[in-house]
Amino acid sequence: MKGDHPSLLVTILLISSLLLSTFVHDARAEVITLTESTFSDKVKEKDTAWFVKFCVPWCKHCKNLGSLWEELGKTMEGEDEIEVGEVDCGTNKPLCSKVKIGSYPSFKIFYNGEEVARYRGTRDVESMRTFVLEETEKAAAAAVDAQLEEDKDL
Repeated sequence: MKGDHPSLLVTILLISSLLLSTFVHDARAEVITLTESTFSDKVKEKDTAWFVKFCVPWCKHCKNLGSLWEELGKTMEGEDEIEVGEVDCGTNKPLCSKVKIGSYPSFKIFYNGEEVARYRGTRDVESMRTFVLEETEKAAAAAVDAQLEEDKDL
């Protein structure tokens, strides 16, 4: 192929590969998988709310969620201090026992390392989004109030 520019072809292939890997990565980047070894450090992140789904692979109710959790993760992407996570209780049983998971799926919000709310509402993106925004706002306000009280006592 006379006149072809191998470096141009390589550049095009490289860019295509990077774009593809970005799209593949972004498909689940919004939901962070938490494990026994990462959970505690992540949910203790200062001024960050974690909305966490606890499931097991064999649970029909968990399977019925389909892509709901990923859709919620994408919806929450623009919220700076809110992370969406998931824990597989089949491989992280001690963790799920520690945070008192008794049924699947379970949804909990953690703020500054503490459980602040459990979601029991309708399982749709908008209801869950509204819930996590409201509960995060309450938790953040309570944290500010607690800090003010602590500062006053000094």
